[in-house]
Amino acid sequence: MSTLEIRDLHVCVDTEAGAKEILSGVDLTIRSGETHAIMGPNGSGKSTLAYSIAGHPKYRITSGTVTLDGRDLLAMTIDERARAGLFLAMQYPVEVPGVSVSNFLRTAKTAIDGQAPKLRTWVKDVNAAMKRVSMDTDFAQRSVNEGFSGGEKKRHEIVQLELLNPRFAILDETDSGLDIDALRVVSDGVNRFSGQGDRGLLLITHYTRILRYIKPDYVHVFVAGRIAEQGGPDLADQLEAEGYDKYSRPAAGQIVGVGAEPA
Repeated sequence: MSTLEIRDLHVCVDTEAGAKEILSGVDLTIRSGETHAIMGPNGSGKSTLAYSIAGHPKYRITSGTVTLDGRDLLAMTIDERARAGLFLAMQYPVEVPGVSVSNFLRTAKTAIDGQAPKLRTWVKDVNAAMKRVSMDTDFAQRSVNEGFSGGEKKRHEIVQLELLNPRFAILDETDSGLDIDALRVVSDGVNRFSGQGDRGLLLITHYTRILRYIKPDYVHVFVAGRIAEQGGPDLADQLEAEGYDKYSRPAAGQIVGVGAEPA
């Protein structure tokens, strides 16, 4: 069993007015086989958490730790974190002109495994993964995300997730901009990944609609750069009914915890 552990994480960004703290002491433990959902209003720091773990240089970690099976992720370069078993699906996947999807995926797989997959087998694997997300296999010869629709970009990320098969995946608002059909296809891909039973998943979202397809074991409410409440799947239904308003009131400045984080 693997464990991704975040302890008292503080993160800031540099602005014209000086350093601004975005994360204010995040504690979270994700074990293999678990699905965690982080929900919260815009600007609460959810994406900052994702990018900080992955190693985005914009976000400066001022204190705290992030470890994967006891190894210090924060001491690793971005590519070392990926090779250690970490995967990030971005809310807004970037375009990479001039690099085909097939070459991009094969290069990433080679870097993670330490050897290149056999070309004939690899082509079959890529095509099969694309078909599972209802993506035309012609996309394998196109530049990464260039001219892709929002749904096509998200399907491509699920192809990456399946082929690279990391130990822990962080999905930053994967449901953003998806129509109902694409949402089902993407959710099915995520469920295939987590259904292996020994993979950890951190799903960041605003809305409960994706949680109708991907069932979390734990739900965490993220407000003002920290976890304000945590519980089981029922907490997502409560948020759908009541919104986040109560967490933004002055009296809600302390963690209320409706269920202990798994020890």
